[in-house]
Amino acid sequence: MNYSFLDFLGLLGAVGLFLYGMKVMSEGLQKAAGDRLRNILSAMTRNRFTGTLTGFLITALIQSSSASTVMVVSFVNAGLMTLAQSMAVIMGANVGTTFTAWVIALFGFKVNISAFVLPLIGLSIPLLFSNKSRTKSMGEFLVGFSFLFMGLDLISKYVPDLQSNPEMFAFLQQYSSMGYGSVLIFLAVGIVLTMVIQSSAATFAITLIMCSKGWIDFNLACALVLGSNIGTTITPILASMSGNVAAKRTAMGHLLFNVLGCAWVLCVFNPFVELNTWITEHIGAGNPEALAGYVNHLEATQPDIYDHLFDNSLPDGHPVLAKIGSMQLSVSFGLSIFHTVFNLINLSIMIWLTGFYVKVVEYLVPVKHKEDEEFQLKFISGGLLNASELNIAQAEKEIAVFGERVGRMIDMAQTLVHTKGESEDFSQLYSRLEKYEDISDRMEIEIAHYLNRCSEGRLSNEGKLRIAAMLRIVSEIESIADCCMGAGKIMLRKNQAHVDFNDEIYGNIDRMFAYVKSAMDNMVHLLSDVEHAREPEIIKSYNKEREINNLRNQLRTANIENINNRHYEYQSGIYYMDLVSDLEKTGDYIVNVVDAIKEQVRRTVE
Repeated sequence: MNYSFLDFLGLLGAVGLFLYGMKVMSEGLQKAAGDRLRNILSAMTRNRFTGTLTGFLITALIQSSSASTVMVVSFVNAGLMTLAQSMAVIMGANVGTTFTAWVIALFGFKVNISAFVLPLIGLSIPLLFSNKSRTKSMGEFLVGFSFLFMGLDLISKYVPDLQSNPEMFAFLQQYSSMGYGSVLIFLAVGIVLTMVIQSSAATFAITLIMCSKGWIDFNLACALVLGSNIGTTITPILASMSGNVAAKRTAMGHLLFNVLGCAWVLCVFNPFVELNTWITEHIGAGNPEALAGYVNHLEATQPDIYDHLFDNSLPDGHPVLAKIGSMQLSVSFGLSIFHTVFNLINLSIMIWLTGFYVKVVEYLVPVKHKEDEEFQLKFISGGLLNASELNIAQAEKEIAVFGERVGRMIDMAQTLVHTKGESEDFSQLYSRLEKYEDISDRMEIEIAHYLNRCSEGRLSNEGKLRIAAMLRIVSEIESIADCCMGAGKIMLRKNQAHVDFNDEIYGNIDRMFAYVKSAMDNMVHLLSDVEHAREPEIIKSYNKEREINNLRNQLRTANIENINNRHYEYQSGIYYMDLVSDLEKTGDYIVNVVDAIKEQVRRTVE
């Protein structure tokens, strides 16, 4: 086997194309799908059983658990599916992958999705030039989807061709008679082999070759297949590298599911293999343990036939060939049954522990900063609505979370003001601010869409008025997020113009931020319990807004004097006043939210 440095570079490029496809696909989903796809996925994954069925059907259709779990990682990364929903789909995908093994065992072929990739790209390109934003985003999604499958296909092409060189594994024969130690060794081989060749189906084929040559018996072949279940999780882990925290948690959940499943099988390995041998014999597929013994006996008693058997020089119709063929079919059936029974039992145990999985994964993959938590609605979902009045209460809780999340952006904007312009920290913080602004846009759309659906139900007049006030609040909160992003853009322009602020300017900006943050905290407090908002707290918000306006006026007057007295340059004063005006506008939006809360409280009292 010749494997050159150019082949290795090709492998790196294939992985790069795969990761890029994942990124483009996820971004296209975020832009194009929005609430529509979220509602579809919510309906498909409404509970753990429908989620499992969804995972099974998708994997059975595309015949690749790697591809289906990568798609799940992409959905979670795009905020279209929760971690709990993704766990159920992944469990179903693990059972769905056994369908592929059965197709190969029965018919000897596998659907090649990659054959449709180039035509799909051809159909997608015109969409990229569309004037409609949604159509263009759908084109991006399809191109990303195509790149993802091209990457998977090229990874398989550029990894060392182990399937055509089974002689490389002949040395493993010496480790096949170590009892339970051999099981652990071949489990590890199955993990590594599948991680390298990125295909559990190829591992299945290599395992069949090793059995046919008499190097390993059926129980060690089962250990290899068991290892391939863990090895196949490397693909979604690779995909999650370019994703967010939620995507990484999904990939970790997939790994955890397979590792814990393999752990209980290893505890009862020999009885479990005997059970599958018994099932294989009783369905009439023969004894899968007979092949290795027969081939070893053939090698010892008829070495010439054994040699001719594996250099394909035996004539067609030779009785040994027919016997070996039927025994290979038995092993193929036995391994398929082992894989299926393992995954079904694993699913029947683990499906009840979805909540536990979520908690463990959140513990194993924590967020570095609280503000790194990705977009995910906590109190409302895209499922079917039942009692609209109760749904309004859920939406109020979600709006409180929305306000709290946007409040973090004010802290980010202030930190950005004090961060050196050309540093890596500035770029990272600005990107985080951009990400949060994008999250706020999506939250506004999701909550507003949910409220509109609530309004279609049977509501009291009071309920309709509450929804109108909440829609206004959501819009104003999103405007606060826009102002925070506006402050970031002002600082970006200031740095590009190489303008500096002195200590006096920084001090005044910090005073302005302190007033705005105090008003924002009071607003968030009011949102946390709108129905019991007290008049003194509402009056307090109005007083804070007046303080912000007064400070803005003082700073604006002082700015002219400071420029005339050459305390700082004229250009510094321009960016300084832009920031002050932006913060004053933030205060206006905050008090607009308080106005809406006040109107709602007044109607409740009346």
